[in-house]
This record gives sequence, structure tokens and C-alpha cells, in this order.
Amino acid sequence: MTSHTVLSDLATEIVIPVCAVVGIVFSLVQWFLVSRVKLSSERNSPSSTNNGKNGYSDYLIEEEEGINDQLVVIKCAEIQSAISEGATSFLFTEYQYVGIFMVAFAILIFLFLGSVEGFSTKSRPCAYETEKMCKPALATAIFSTVSFLLGAVTSVLSGFLGMKIATYANARTTLEARKGVGKAFITAFRSGAVMGFLLAANGLLVLYIAINLFKLYYGDDWEGLFEAITGYGLGGSSMALFGRVGGGIYTKAADVGADLVGKVERNIPEDDPRNPAVIADNVGDNVGDIAGMGSDLFGSYAESSCAALVVASISSFGINHELTAMCYPLLVSSMGILVCLITTLFATDFFEIKAVKEIEPALKKQLIISTVLMTVGIAIVSWIALPSSFTIFDFGAQKVVKNWQLFLCVGVGLWAGLIIGFVTEYYTSNAYSPVQDVADSCRTGAATNVIFGLALGYKSVIIPIFAIAISIFVSFSFAAMYGIAVAALGMLSTIATGLAIDAYGPISDNAGGIAEMAGMSHRIRERTDALDAAGNTTAAIGKGFAIGSAALVSLALFGAFVSRAGIQVVDVLTPKVFIGLIVGAMLPYWFSAMTMKSVGSAALKMVEEVRRQFNTISGLMEGTAKPDYATCVKISTDASIREMIPPGALVMLTPLIVGTFFGVETLSGVLAGSLVSGVQIAISASNTGGAWDNAKKYIEAGASEHARALGPKGSEPHKAAVIGDTIGDPLKDTSGPSLNILIKLMAVESLVFAPFFATHGGLLFKIF
Repeated sequence: MTSHTVLSDLATEIVIPVCAVVGIVFSLVQWFLVSRVKLSSERNSPSSTNNGKNGYSDYLIEEEEGINDQLVVIKCAEIQSAISEGATSFLFTEYQYVGIFMVAFAILIFLFLGSVEGFSTKSRPCAYETEKMCKPALATAIFSTVSFLLGAVTSVLSGFLGMKIATYANARTTLEARKGVGKAFITAFRSGAVMGFLLAANGLLVLYIAINLFKLYYGDDWEGLFEAITGYGLGGSSMALFGRVGGGIYTKAADVGADLVGKVERNIPEDDPRNPAVIADNVGDNVGDIAGMGSDLFGSYAESSCAALVVASISSFGINHELTAMCYPLLVSSMGILVCLITTLFATDFFEIKAVKEIEPALKKQLIISTVLMTVGIAIVSWIALPSSFTIFDFGAQKVVKNWQLFLCVGVGLWAGLIIGFVTEYYTSNAYSPVQDVADSCRTGAATNVIFGLALGYKSVIIPIFAIAISIFVSFSFAAMYGIAVAALGMLSTIATGLAIDAYGPISDNAGGIAEMAGMSHRIRERTDALDAAGNTTAAIGKGFAIGSAALVSLALFGAFVSRAGIQVVDVLTPKVFIGLIVGAMLPYWFSAMTMKSVGSAALKMVEEVRRQFNTISGLMEGTAKPDYATCVKISTDASIREMIPPGALVMLTPLIVGTFFGVETLSGVLAGSLVSGVQIAISASNTGGAWDNAKKYIEAGASEHARALGPKGSEPHKAAVIGDTIGDPLKDTSGPSLNILIKLMAVESLVFAPFFATHGGLLFKIF
């Protein structure tokens, strides 16, 4: 039963790399546009010839600004280079440690997978079709190791490039804010887009090239080929884990230290240059939110592609060697790049933002436009790249699926993502009642603020979970595990726009910090604050997406693992599985405890150092002496490098230990348990933190009667709000976002090691 696809195999092989290259070119064009904002004090810059609406030429006159222009620009450039140097040196230190780990783990993968057949080089019967011969296990070991390293390097690269772009754009956003909020918005958003498109296109291109190179060896053995490709997802996510945890500890140690001493004890504004921890705080935004987030979403993206490919390789696509249908996940991602490209133009070129209140709607429109366009895009891809009817592997049986059913699977994932995004926005934006209630509770002090914030976080889990549940049910009923994998891919198909919106947050946060440190006028700080408040919400939306997609991805990987390990059914009532479940559900708590405690102890050191400088450096409070920024940066760096190892080890070693000693059934329990409990904690933690942060901003901005009643900065309610924000920091930026990596990473790791666990696992139960 072979029915042909509209798109020929040759066309597929051309379309995928072309879309990836288009994405890369588009991001370079955006980068070029950002770089036209000059960070030097030339008056008559060459661009003053084109007095277009781009406004690169309308420099402000000094009378309006009231500050000598040149000095401000030079100061901005100085601060920017300090932030950039701090971030680069931290990432290099982190990558040295991570590099050692990477090599060690690669050797581990090779030894474990090679030992499945005792390192023999003979062909063996395939795992699913025993009458055919497949390449030896040793080949899978070698190629899995190679794809692991490829994924790891791509992941590290996406994080690093994102950080470089963000530190390049932050001061430029500040300078553009002198011309108006619209100009600043476009600069910040464009820089975010650079990162989004580079990442999406790179991930796609590297994966595509890897598949084609592996094909030279594997030839017709697609089952072995795509099993080896899963290492790509493992590499991507394991680097993301260290980037997320390390970066999260770094940024929050600095943030908590700066806030507690600066705002609460000394009553100086946020990002005041007198605060010794202020550079570390701004560096942290780039390391945690940008580099960490970039690696994280790249990991999700690589894994959902891998999960879909693995399941497809043992379905009719793989058995009949239909290349176009096999590459359906990659074609969906290619379409996503084109759709996001059009969507981005809506924010930067088709409409212009003129007032502060247009910022959030513009960002929300991005999500809606990309989702609507992508729905059409998926319909086209499903029509041209899939045969009208095909079979999908479903736990040992083959299930007949129609192409429109697969379209619905991807679509349901895509729209579930949008719903999760909007629910997150409702619970974390200060335009709606939940955050305003939290702000209102600050009247009676910090305790009520904390109670309200926690309740809000728990409540915000309800709708996202239903959205995830419905998409799982729909996609599983239509196309079994493959359906879930492509639903996850649907949620991530608009990754370029999602990341652009997400990276926009830290960039505008940094822009505000630079404005404050360079001593710019109150008006400019108000503009950057407005950009930043919108950025907080979009960051929360990005985390919502990451968590939702992680749940779907890890379920798909779980399905692939269960199939690969040869388990027919996972029975909760068998003790082996149940102990796995209950231990798995505990892991996210253990992991959160580690990361929160790390932030706490690092922040403690930071607070002591900041206090010491305020007490010993004379003239610091008066602004005559400069604080010692470097010591604070060093405290953050040392703490995060040291503290990222234990949580990382917990996640990476659990599947290995459980699989080797307790076997695949217990491991399947652990995976299910950690998925179920991890999603809940992750959503509630990141929403609680986001709400506390925006409740504080709501009081500070004083935009409504209600907000003004709660006081100016420094009032009692404001101090209570700052305490809530400080508690929320590690929740929303360290443990919350790292949990989604825990969920995915354990699943993908189990899948990669499944052949080993299936043959040699469960040592303890074999003895008894």
C-alpha cells in the first residue's frame, strides 16, 4: 500500500536546507539593522542622509535632553562592554566545565551502547522486523555518540550567540529610547528575532545534515539511523540543563543580593550605579534568561524532532522508505521559519508603535498571527508531504492514519501552546486582576503578599494542564505516539517568534539598567521600564511554552522508550512500576530544593559582600567613590559553577542508575512520575515568580489610582512587594525553568540508553 506524496523526495531535500538558510539570512539582516544604531558620539553619522521614517538620523537636541549627549553615549558604551565582558567570561568558564562533562558522557554512551552486543561488528536482526538484517549495535554506539556531541555543540552555540546578540543590543535599545518608545521597541525586538531565527534555522540545518551524513553509512537501515539520531536531542538538552541551572543561579544570586541591600536596606533605586552587585545583576540577565533559554528551547526542538523521527522510522514511512513523509517533522519546522519571518515583519515594519500601551498588544499579536498563519502552513505541509493514508507504529501493532488526522495532531499542539501562553499572560501581567490582587495584598505586609502569590501560582496550573491533557488525548487517539511527538513539534513550530518575544525581555531589562547607570533622565527610564514590564510577561509566556512543550515532548520520548525497550504495557499495579512512579514524582522536589538552596547560599554571600562595600568604601553612598563590581561578578561566577554540578548529576545519573539496577519497568515508572509532578511545579513556580515581579512593577509604575494608593517607591507596601519579588526570583528563573529540562532530559536519556537497559538492565531483580 504505497500512495505517493505531492512533494517529491528531491524537492524535500532542497526545501529543508533552503528554509534553514533563509532563516539564517533573515537573522543576519535584522542584526545589520540593529548595528546601524551607532554607539559612538559622531554627530553627523553617514546615515543622516536618509531622513526616512526609520529615524536613524533624527538625533535629539541637547536642550530637550538636558544632559550632554556625548557623555551619555560614551557612558552607555562603557557599561555595555562591562556587561558583555562579564557574560562572555562566565560562559567560557561554564563551557570549560561542561566540555569535560560532555567528553566523559560521550565515552559513557559509547561504552554502554557498544556493550549491548559485546562490541561485535557483525550485522544483527532488526529490533522490530526480525527477518531483516540491521547494522551492528557498535554502529549505533558510534553514531549516537557523534550525534550527542553535535547536539551539545549546537546547543552551546545557540546559547552563546544569543548572549552575544543581547549584549550587543542592550545599550542600543537605551539610546533609541531617547527618540521614543517605538524605536526602542523595534531595536529590542529585532535583536530578539536575530536569536530566534538563528536558533531555529541552525537546529534544523544541523539535524538535516546529520541525517544525510549518517545515511551514507546506514543506507536502507532507517531504524538504526534514526535511533542513532536521538543522541542529538540528548546532547541539546544536557547542555541546556547546565546552561539553565548555572545561568539561573548566577543571575538570581546577583539579583537577590542587589535588591535586598540596595532597595530594602539602603533605599536606592534598582540598577543604581552605586550598588556593587548591579553589573553582576545585568550580566545575569544575559547568562540565565538568554543563553539558558536559548539552549533550553533548542533542546525541546531537537528532542521533539527526534521523537517523531524514531516513531516514524518503524512505521510505514520508514519501512517503505518514503523520504518526504519521513521528513514531515522537519518540513513542519521549515514552514515554521517562513511563517515566523512574515510574523516578525508585522512587529517591525508593517505597524509602528507610538505609545507605551501598544507594547504588550503588539507582542501578543505576534503570538496570534504566527499561530493563525502556521495553522494554514501545517495544512499545506500535511497535504503535500504525506500520503493520503499510512500506518503508524502503535505498541507492536500498526495503526492506519489519514493525513488530515496528522494535521489535527500538529494543530492541536500549536493551539494548546497559544492557550498556555495566554493563560500565563493573564496570571502574570499587571494589566489583569490576579496580579493586581497580589499587589493589593502588600498593604498588610510581605506575609499576605507571599500567601496570595503562592495561591495564584497553584491556580494558574489548572487551565494549562487541561490544554495539555486535551492535546494528548486528541493526538494519541488519532496517531498514537507519533501524534504526540508532532503535537509537541506543533507547539514548537513557531519557536522563532517565541524566542524573539522571549529574548526581548532581558534585552529591555538591561536597557533600563543601562539608562539608570548612565544617569539618563527620568523620562527615558519610564520608557525602558514600560518595555521591561511587557518583557516580564513575555518571558513568562516563553516559559509557559517551554514547559508545555516539554510535557508533550517527554511523553512522546517516553512512548518511544517503551517501544524500544520492548515493554508491552506499563502496569501501575506492579510494585516495580509503582515504586518508580512515586520516586519519579519526588525527583522534581529534590531538584528544586537543590537549585533554590544554591541560589539562597550564593545570595547570602552576595548580600554580605554588598553590605561590606557600603560600610567600608567611603563616599560610596554619596556617589563620589566607585564600587568594586568585579568581586560581585566573581562571587556569582564561582557559586554558579560550583552549584550547577549536583542538580545536573541528579538528573543525568537517575535514569542510568534506575535502568541498570532496577530495569526498564521501574524506569518507565520514574519517567511517568517525574513528568506528572514536574509539570505542575514548573508552571506554578514560574507564574508565582512572574506575578510577584509584576506586582512590584505595578506599584512602582503608579499608572492607576489603585497603584498610586499603594505608594511611591520606598513605601511599606512597596517594600513588601520587593520581598515577594525577591522570593519569586529563584522560583521563576532557576527552579521553574530548569524543571522542564529535567522532565525531557530523563526521557531522552532513557531512550538513547534503551538498547542497553533492555539487554543488561535490572541487575538487582536478576539476582533475586
